[in-house]
Amino acid sequence: MSTKTLIVIVGPTGSGKTDLSIGVAQHYACPIISTDSRQFYRGIPIGTAQPTAEELALVEHHFIASHALEDDFNCGAYEVAALARLEELFQRHDVVVAVGGSGLYIKALTEGMDDLPEVAPELRSSLAARLKAEGLEAMAELLHELDPAFYEVVDRKNPARVLRALEVCLTTGKPYSSLRTGVRQKREFNIVKIGTQMQRDVLYDRIDRRVDMMITEGLEQEAREVYHLRHLNSLQTVGYREMFDYFDGKTTREEAIELIKRNSRRYAKRQMTWFRRDEEIAWFSPSEREKILQYLDSKICTLK
Repeated sequence: MSTKTLIVIVGPTGSGKTDLSIGVAQHYACPIISTDSRQFYRGIPIGTAQPTAEELALVEHHFIASHALEDDFNCGAYEVAALARLEELFQRHDVVVAVGGSGLYIKALTEGMDDLPEVAPELRSSLAARLKAEGLEAMAELLHELDPAFYEVVDRKNPARVLRALEVCLTTGKPYSSLRTGVRQKREFNIVKIGTQMQRDVLYDRIDRRVDMMITEGLEQEAREVYHLRHLNSLQTVGYREMFDYFDGKTTREEAIELIKRNSRRYAKRQMTWFRRDEEIAWFSPSEREKILQYLDSKICTLK
């Protein structure tokens, strides 16, 4: 049995994961590795709610602002890089904390990804051109024709997810969902998962207030600075899409802010639907710090 343990902290956006992760990491005097698929990128700290400079100074962090917006840092690439980093960190620490709300990236780290086929660059370019010409809704409808099962569960507002499924469908001639084996890969470390939860109305109020804070801190200016890169996958996310539509004259500033709040709440709901399927997650209020640490101490002691 391995003596190394990865503590995985999950939960919806705005549920207090960052503050909790720092407290847990300080308790074990260990580093943090991010599993947030947008916090990897430099230049967008406000809209992705990256830890502040003060928070980063408290605990050693990895995969925060580690990649350029132009980098294609997908789940497969993250799995390889994160496992290599963990191997290094476990040489110095018995415990490492992983935190984030990106379900696929957490799955990549803890269970591995399915071995899907390589996609021809020509097909990828062709689908990207169709997306630009026909729009995301049309591409989602194509996915519905090719793989109705995956269409029902995919985030249809995320072009990267939709296009990836279409790439696999068109490359193999089979539904993407039929190739997702769900076979779990063995990890050379123990995994303990906890989740942050709170009443929905409380969470939604926290999300709304956090968006207001982002606006105060300069989200609009941050979005303007990366507007010329708006076609990149790294910017196809809540906060930037709505601001880009405002810049394009499709909405007013006030409408954009309200849409960011609404879409953030919807994203939180999808996150909880995803995480609730994982029976390994023990759920706590983020304020239950002592109870959480007692639970983790007990689990780690049992695993040794």
